[in-house]
Amino acid sequence: MRWRLSFLDGVAVGLPVLGVLLVLVGLLPVEDVVESLDEVVPLLGFLTGLMVLAALSARAQVFDAVAARLAVLGRGNYALLFAASAGFATVVTIFLNLDTTAVLLTPVLLALAARSGISPLPLAMTTLWLSAAASLLLPVSNLTNLLATDKIHLSAAEFARLMLVPQAAVLAVTLVLLWVMFWRLARRGERRYEPRPPERVADRVTLTASAVACLLFAAAIVAGAEAWLAALSAAAIVVVVFVVRDRSALSWSLIPWRLLGLVAGLTLIVPALAAYGLADLMAALVGDDRARTAATGLVLANAVNGLPAYLAVQLAVPVGRPEQLAVLLAAVNAGAVITPWASTTTLLWLESCRRYGVSVPLGRFMASGLVLAVAVTVTAVLVTG
Repeated sequence: MRWRLSFLDGVAVGLPVLGVLLVLVGLLPVEDVVESLDEVVPLLGFLTGLMVLAALSARAQVFDAVAARLAVLGRGNYALLFAASAGFATVVTIFLNLDTTAVLLTPVLLALAARSGISPLPLAMTTLWLSAAASLLLPVSNLTNLLATDKIHLSAAEFARLMLVPQAAVLAVTLVLLWVMFWRLARRGERRYEPRPPERVADRVTLTASAVACLLFAAAIVAGAEAWLAALSAAAIVVVVFVVRDRSALSWSLIPWRLLGLVAGLTLIVPALAAYGLADLMAALVGDDRARTAATGLVLANAVNGLPAYLAVQLAVPVGRPEQLAVLLAAVNAGAVITPWASTTTLLWLESCRRYGVSVPLGRFMASGLVLAVAVTVTAVLVTG
Protein backbone atom coordinates (compact mmCIF):
# COMPACT_ATOMS: atom_id res chain seq x y z
CA MET A 1 0.00 0.00 0.00
CA ARG A 2 1.41 3.38 -1.05
CA TRP A 3 1.16 6.28 1.35
CA ARG A 4 0.53 9.70 -0.15
CA LEU A 5 1.17 12.80 1.90
CA SER A 6 -0.85 15.94 1.23
CA PHE A 7 0.70 19.39 1.55
CA LEU A 8 -0.60 19.68 5.13
CA ASP A 9 0.78 16.23 5.94
CA GLY A 10 4.19 17.27 4.63
CA VAL A 11 4.21 20.44 6.72
CA ALA A 12 3.11 18.53 9.84
CA VAL A 13 5.93 16.01 9.39
CA GLY A 14 8.56 18.41 8.07
CA LEU A 15 8.41 21.06 10.81
CA PRO A 16 9.28 18.72 13.73
CA VAL A 17 12.04 17.12 11.63
CA LEU A 18 13.46 20.56 10.87
CA GLY A 19 13.28 21.43 14.57
CA VAL A 20 15.24 18.30 15.51
CA LEU A 21 17.85 19.11 12.84
CA LEU A 22 18.28 22.60 14.32
CA VAL A 23 19.04 20.97 17.67
CA LEU A 24 21.46 18.46 16.18
CA VAL A 25 23.50 21.07 14.32
CA GLY A 26 23.66 23.28 17.41
CA LEU A 27 21.50 26.18 16.22
CA LEU A 28 19.00 25.54 19.02
CA PRO A 29 20.42 24.95 22.54
CA VAL A 30 19.14 21.88 24.37
CA GLU A 31 18.09 23.99 27.38
CA ASP A 32 15.81 26.03 25.09
CA VAL A 33 14.27 22.78 23.84
CA VAL A 34 13.58 21.63 27.39
CA GLU A 35 11.95 24.97 28.21
CA SER A 36 9.80 24.77 25.06
CA LEU A 37 8.73 21.21 25.88
CA ASP A 38 7.61 22.26 29.36
CA GLU A 39 5.21 24.68 27.70
CA VAL A 40 4.11 22.61 24.72
CA VAL A 41 3.40 19.19 26.32
CA PRO A 42 0.29 20.41 28.25
CA LEU A 43 -0.75 22.23 25.08
CA LEU A 44 -0.53 19.04 23.02
CA GLY A 45 -2.52 17.21 25.68
CA PHE A 46 -5.23 19.86 25.50
CA LEU A 47 -5.43 19.75 21.70
CA THR A 48 -5.62 15.96 21.69
CA GLY A 49 -8.34 15.79 24.34
CA LEU A 50 -10.40 18.56 22.78
CA MET A 51 -10.32 17.19 19.23
CA VAL A 52 -11.19 13.66 20.42
CA LEU A 53 -14.07 15.08 22.47
CA ALA A 54 -15.34 17.13 19.52
CA ALA A 55 -15.01 14.32 16.96
CA LEU A 56 -16.81 11.76 19.10
CA SER A 57 -19.48 14.31 20.04
CA ALA A 58 -20.06 14.85 16.33
CA ARG A 59 -20.30 11.08 15.84
CA ALA A 60 -22.87 10.96 18.67
CA GLN A 61 -24.96 13.53 16.73
CA VAL A 62 -24.69 16.25 19.36
CA PHE A 63 -24.14 18.97 16.76
CA ASP A 64 -26.72 17.48 14.38
CA ALA A 65 -29.39 17.49 17.07
CA VAL A 66 -28.77 21.12 18.01
CA ALA A 67 -28.48 22.34 14.41
CA ALA A 68 -31.71 20.64 13.33
CA ARG A 69 -33.56 22.26 16.21
CA LEU A 70 -32.11 25.64 15.28
CA ALA A 71 -33.64 25.30 11.80
CA VAL A 72 -36.99 24.44 13.33
CA LEU A 73 -36.62 27.35 15.76
CA GLY A 74 -36.12 29.70 12.82
CA ARG A 75 -39.59 28.77 11.48
CA GLY A 76 -38.57 29.51 7.89
CA ASN A 77 -37.39 33.03 8.74
CA TYR A 78 -33.81 33.77 7.68
CA ALA A 79 -33.30 36.50 10.29
CA LEU A 80 -34.18 34.07 13.08
CA LEU A 81 -32.01 31.36 11.51
CA PHE A 82 -29.11 33.81 11.31
CA ALA A 83 -29.44 34.69 14.98
CA ALA A 84 -29.74 31.04 16.01
CA SER A 85 -26.87 29.69 13.88
CA ALA A 86 -24.59 32.61 14.77
CA GLY A 87 -25.32 32.10 18.45
CA PHE A 88 -24.64 28.37 18.19
CA ALA A 89 -21.35 28.89 16.31
CA THR A 90 -20.26 31.53 18.83
CA VAL A 91 -20.92 29.32 21.87
CA VAL A 92 -19.19 26.32 20.26
CA THR A 93 -16.16 28.44 19.36
CA ILE A 94 -15.82 30.01 22.80
CA PHE A 95 -16.05 26.77 24.77
CA LEU A 96 -14.95 24.07 22.30
CA ASN A 97 -12.31 25.88 20.21
CA LEU A 98 -12.43 27.41 16.74
CA ASP A 99 -11.42 24.13 15.06
CA THR A 100 -14.59 22.47 16.33
CA THR A 101 -16.71 25.17 14.72
CA ALA A 102 -14.90 25.35 11.38
CA VAL A 103 -14.14 21.65 10.93
CA LEU A 104 -17.00 19.79 12.63
CA LEU A 105 -19.89 22.26 12.72
CA THR A 106 -19.55 23.25 9.04
CA PRO A 107 -20.50 19.80 7.64
CA VAL A 108 -23.46 19.63 10.03
CA LEU A 109 -24.89 22.98 8.92
CA LEU A 110 -24.23 22.25 5.24
CA ALA A 111 -26.07 18.94 5.53
CA LEU A 112 -28.89 20.79 7.28
CA ALA A 113 -28.97 23.31 4.41
CA ALA A 114 -29.29 20.52 1.84
CA ARG A 115 -32.16 18.86 3.73
CA SER A 116 -34.13 22.05 4.29
CA GLY A 117 -33.46 23.95 1.08
CA ILE A 118 -31.45 26.62 2.90
CA SER A 119 -28.85 28.69 1.04
CA PRO A 120 -25.58 26.94 2.00
CA LEU A 121 -23.02 29.74 1.51
CA PRO A 122 -24.34 32.02 4.30
CA LEU A 123 -24.22 29.11 6.76
CA ALA A 124 -20.74 28.13 5.59
CA MET A 125 -19.39 31.67 5.94
CA THR A 126 -21.01 31.94 9.38
CA THR A 127 -19.05 28.96 10.68
CA LEU A 128 -15.78 30.20 9.17
CA TRP A 129 -15.97 33.84 10.20
CA LEU A 130 -17.31 33.15 13.69
CA SER A 131 -14.73 30.42 14.28
CA ALA A 132 -12.19 33.24 13.91
CA ALA A 133 -14.10 36.17 15.41
CA ALA A 134 -15.50 34.39 18.48
CA SER A 135 -12.20 32.78 19.45
CA LEU A 136 -10.79 35.61 21.56
CA LEU A 137 -12.55 35.31 24.92
CA LEU A 138 -11.17 32.22 26.68
CA PRO A 139 -7.75 30.54 26.62
CA VAL A 140 -9.34 27.35 25.25
CA SER A 141 -11.06 29.16 22.39
CA ASN A 142 -7.86 29.31 20.36
CA LEU A 143 -4.39 27.82 20.42
CA THR A 144 -2.74 31.24 20.34
CA ASN A 145 -4.80 32.26 23.39
CA LEU A 146 -3.28 29.39 25.36
CA LEU A 147 0.20 30.48 24.32
CA ALA A 148 -0.58 34.08 25.27
CA THR A 149 -1.97 33.03 28.65
CA ASP A 150 1.27 31.21 29.40
CA LYS A 151 3.32 34.22 28.31
CA ILE A 152 1.58 36.78 30.53
CA HIS A 153 0.69 34.33 33.33
CA LEU A 154 -3.05 34.99 33.53
CA SER A 155 -5.80 32.71 34.81
CA ALA A 156 -8.76 31.92 32.55
CA ALA A 157 -10.89 34.53 34.36
CA GLU A 158 -8.18 37.21 34.13
CA PHE A 159 -7.67 36.47 30.44
CA ALA A 160 -11.44 36.72 29.84
CA ARG A 161 -11.52 40.12 31.54
CA LEU A 162 -8.67 41.33 29.33
CA MET A 163 -10.37 40.12 26.14
CA LEU A 164 -14.04 40.82 26.98
CA VAL A 165 -14.32 44.25 25.35
CA PRO A 166 -12.31 43.43 22.18
CA GLN A 167 -14.20 40.14 21.86
CA ALA A 168 -17.59 41.86 22.10
CA ALA A 169 -16.59 44.58 19.62
CA VAL A 170 -15.06 42.16 17.11
CA LEU A 171 -18.09 39.89 17.35
CA ALA A 172 -20.49 42.78 16.74
CA VAL A 173 -18.59 43.95 13.65
CA THR A 174 -18.44 40.39 12.29
CA LEU A 175 -22.17 39.80 12.73
CA VAL A 176 -23.02 43.04 10.92
CA LEU A 177 -20.73 42.21 8.00
CA LEU A 178 -22.01 38.63 7.83
CA TRP A 179 -25.57 39.86 7.44
CA VAL A 180 -24.70 42.57 4.91
CA MET A 181 -22.40 40.42 2.76
CA PHE A 182 -24.06 37.00 2.89
CA TRP A 183 -27.41 36.85 4.70
CA ARG A 184 -29.54 39.74 3.45
CA LEU A 185 -32.14 38.95 0.80
CA ALA A 186 -30.19 40.43 -2.12
CA ARG A 187 -27.27 38.10 -1.31
CA ARG A 188 -29.00 34.84 -0.39
CA GLY A 189 -31.72 35.09 -3.05
CA GLU A 190 -34.47 33.37 -1.05
CA ARG A 191 -37.21 34.85 1.11
CA ARG A 192 -37.96 31.79 3.27
CA TYR A 193 -36.89 28.20 3.77
CA GLU A 194 -38.81 25.06 4.68
CA PRO A 195 -37.73 23.66 8.08
CA ARG A 196 -37.60 19.88 8.36
CA PRO A 197 -38.15 17.93 11.60
CA PRO A 198 -34.99 16.63 13.30
CA GLU A 199 -33.74 13.24 12.18
CA ARG A 200 -33.93 10.22 14.46
CA VAL A 201 -31.04 9.89 16.92
CA ALA A 202 -29.12 6.64 16.42
CA ASP A 203 -28.06 6.17 20.07
CA ARG A 204 -29.42 8.38 22.83
CA VAL A 205 -26.90 7.06 25.36
CA THR A 206 -23.87 8.27 23.39
CA LEU A 207 -25.69 11.51 22.53
CA THR A 208 -26.50 12.26 26.17
CA ALA A 209 -23.09 11.23 27.50
CA SER A 210 -21.26 13.31 24.88
CA ALA A 211 -23.43 16.36 25.54
CA VAL A 212 -22.83 16.05 29.28
CA ALA A 213 -19.07 15.68 28.73
CA CYS A 214 -19.03 18.86 26.61
CA LEU A 215 -20.93 20.75 29.32
CA LEU A 216 -18.60 19.44 32.03
CA PHE A 217 -15.59 20.55 29.99
CA ALA A 218 -17.05 24.05 29.57
CA ALA A 219 -17.90 24.24 33.28
CA ALA A 220 -14.40 23.12 34.27
CA ILE A 221 -12.81 25.81 32.08
CA VAL A 222 -15.05 28.52 33.51
CA ALA A 223 -14.21 27.27 37.03
CA GLY A 224 -10.50 27.73 36.31
CA ALA A 225 -9.37 24.11 35.84
CA GLU A 226 -6.21 23.34 33.87
CA ALA A 227 -7.22 23.27 30.19
CA TRP A 228 -5.31 20.08 29.38
CA LEU A 229 -6.76 18.22 32.35
CA ALA A 230 -10.32 19.33 31.58
CA ALA A 231 -10.02 18.35 27.91
CA LEU A 232 -8.44 14.94 28.54
CA SER A 233 -10.94 14.14 31.32
CA ALA A 234 -13.96 15.03 29.16
CA ALA A 235 -12.51 13.05 26.26
CA ALA A 236 -11.94 10.05 28.54
CA ILE A 237 -15.62 10.05 29.54
CA VAL A 238 -16.74 9.94 25.92
CA VAL A 239 -14.15 7.34 24.94
CA VAL A 240 -15.32 5.01 27.72
CA VAL A 241 -18.93 5.37 26.55
CA PHE A 242 -17.96 4.57 22.97
CA VAL A 243 -15.94 1.55 24.10
CA VAL A 244 -19.18 0.16 25.46
CA ARG A 245 -21.61 1.43 22.80
CA ASP A 246 -19.73 1.84 19.50
CA ARG A 247 -16.11 0.69 19.32
CA SER A 248 -16.03 1.18 15.56
CA ALA A 249 -15.87 4.95 16.15
CA LEU A 250 -12.55 4.64 17.98
CA SER A 251 -9.46 4.81 15.79
CA TRP A 252 -6.06 6.48 15.68
CA SER A 253 -7.47 8.96 13.15
CA LEU A 254 -9.14 10.73 16.08
CA ILE A 255 -5.71 12.01 17.14
CA PRO A 256 -5.07 15.38 15.41
CA TRP A 257 -1.49 14.47 14.48
CA ARG A 258 -1.15 17.14 11.79
CA LEU A 259 -2.02 19.90 14.26
CA LEU A 260 0.24 18.37 16.91
CA GLY A 261 3.13 18.19 14.45
CA LEU A 262 2.60 21.79 13.38
CA VAL A 263 2.56 23.06 16.97
CA ALA A 264 5.53 20.96 18.10
CA GLY A 265 7.60 21.98 15.08
CA LEU A 266 6.90 25.68 15.39
CA THR A 267 7.72 25.73 19.12
CA LEU A 268 11.18 24.43 18.19
CA ILE A 269 11.82 26.53 15.10
CA VAL A 270 10.64 29.97 16.25
CA PRO A 271 13.03 30.16 19.27
CA ALA A 272 15.91 29.34 16.93
CA LEU A 273 14.83 32.07 14.50
CA ALA A 274 14.45 34.48 17.42
CA ALA A 275 18.05 33.91 18.44
CA TYR A 276 19.24 34.70 14.92
CA GLY A 277 17.53 38.01 14.27
CA LEU A 278 13.75 37.44 14.18
CA ALA A 279 13.18 39.00 17.60
CA ASP A 280 15.14 42.13 16.64
CA LEU A 281 13.24 42.44 13.36
CA MET A 282 9.87 42.16 15.12
CA ALA A 283 10.90 44.71 17.75
CA ALA A 284 11.83 47.17 15.00
CA LEU A 285 8.50 46.61 13.23
CA VAL A 286 6.10 46.86 16.18
CA GLY A 287 7.90 48.79 18.94
CA ASP A 288 5.47 49.48 21.78
CA ASP A 289 2.65 50.63 19.48
CA ARG A 290 -0.62 48.66 19.47
CA ALA A 291 -1.59 49.69 15.94
CA ARG A 292 1.76 48.64 14.47
CA THR A 293 1.58 45.37 16.41
CA ALA A 294 -1.87 44.61 15.04
CA ALA A 295 -0.94 45.61 11.48
CA THR A 296 2.19 43.44 11.51
CA GLY A 297 0.25 40.47 12.87
CA LEU A 298 -2.52 40.93 10.30
CA VAL A 299 -0.15 41.06 7.34
CA LEU A 300 1.97 38.12 8.52
CA ALA A 301 -1.07 35.97 9.38
CA ASN A 302 -2.53 36.32 5.90
CA ALA A 303 0.82 36.09 4.14
CA VAL A 304 1.98 32.98 6.02
CA ASN A 305 -0.38 31.65 8.71
CA GLY A 306 -1.88 32.88 11.97
CA LEU A 307 0.08 30.60 14.32
CA PRO A 308 3.63 31.37 13.12
CA ALA A 309 2.60 35.04 12.80
CA TYR A 310 1.63 35.11 16.47
CA LEU A 311 4.77 33.25 17.57
CA ALA A 312 6.97 35.70 15.65
CA VAL A 313 5.32 38.98 16.66
CA GLN A 314 4.85 38.07 20.33
CA LEU A 315 8.64 37.98 20.65
CA ALA A 316 8.54 41.80 20.56
CA VAL A 317 5.69 42.18 23.08
CA PRO A 318 6.85 42.60 26.71
CA VAL A 319 5.10 40.57 29.41
CA GLY A 320 3.95 43.80 31.05
CA ARG A 321 1.91 44.94 28.03
CA PRO A 322 -1.14 42.64 27.91
CA GLU A 323 -3.18 45.15 25.86
CA GLN A 324 -0.57 45.00 23.11
CA LEU A 325 -0.82 41.21 23.15
CA ALA A 326 -4.64 41.45 23.03
CA VAL A 327 -4.65 43.41 19.75
CA LEU A 328 -2.12 40.96 18.32
CA LEU A 329 -4.46 38.07 19.15
CA ALA A 330 -7.35 39.87 17.46
CA ALA A 331 -5.27 40.47 14.33
CA VAL A 332 -3.85 36.95 13.91
CA ASN A 333 -7.13 35.22 14.82
CA ALA A 334 -10.15 37.31 13.78
CA GLY A 335 -8.10 38.93 11.00
CA ALA A 336 -6.76 35.71 9.46
CA VAL A 337 -9.61 35.45 6.95
CA ILE A 338 -8.26 37.02 3.75
CA THR A 339 -6.24 34.15 2.26
CA PRO A 340 -7.18 30.45 2.32
CA TRP A 341 -3.84 29.55 3.93
CA ALA A 342 -4.07 32.13 6.74
CA SER A 343 -5.48 29.39 8.96
CA THR A 344 -5.31 25.61 8.73
CA THR A 345 -8.97 25.55 9.77
CA THR A 346 -9.80 27.54 6.61
CA LEU A 347 -8.17 24.90 4.42
CA LEU A 348 -10.16 22.17 6.17
CA TRP A 349 -13.32 24.31 5.92
CA LEU A 350 -12.82 24.66 2.17
CA GLU A 351 -12.51 20.88 1.89
CA SER A 352 -15.86 20.47 3.69
CA CYS A 353 -17.45 22.96 1.29
CA ARG A 354 -16.04 21.06 -1.68
CA ARG A 355 -17.44 17.74 -0.41
CA TYR A 356 -20.90 19.26 -0.09
CA GLY A 357 -20.76 20.93 -3.48
CA VAL A 358 -20.75 24.47 -2.09
CA SER A 359 -18.99 26.89 -4.42
CA VAL A 360 -16.85 29.50 -2.67
CA PRO A 361 -15.64 32.03 -5.30
CA LEU A 362 -12.06 32.92 -4.40
CA GLY A 363 -12.44 36.57 -5.41
CA ARG A 364 -15.50 37.08 -3.23
CA PHE A 365 -13.90 35.10 -0.40
CA MET A 366 -10.77 37.27 -0.35
CA ALA A 367 -12.54 40.60 -0.94
CA SER A 368 -15.06 40.06 1.83
CA GLY A 369 -12.30 38.68 4.06
CA LEU A 370 -10.22 41.81 3.49
CA VAL A 371 -13.11 44.03 4.58
CA LEU A 372 -13.70 41.91 7.68
CA ALA A 373 -10.01 41.62 8.60
CA VAL A 374 -9.38 45.36 8.43
CA ALA A 375 -12.63 46.18 10.24
CA VAL A 376 -12.09 43.81 13.18
CA THR A 377 -8.39 44.68 13.55
CA VAL A 378 -9.03 48.43 13.60
CA THR A 379 -11.93 47.89 16.01
CA ALA A 380 -9.78 45.84 18.37
CA VAL A 381 -7.08 48.52 18.40
CA LEU A 382 -9.63 51.26 19.15
CA VAL A 383 -11.42 49.48 22.01
CA THR A 384 -8.43 47.86 23.75
CA GLY A 385 -6.59 49.56 26.55
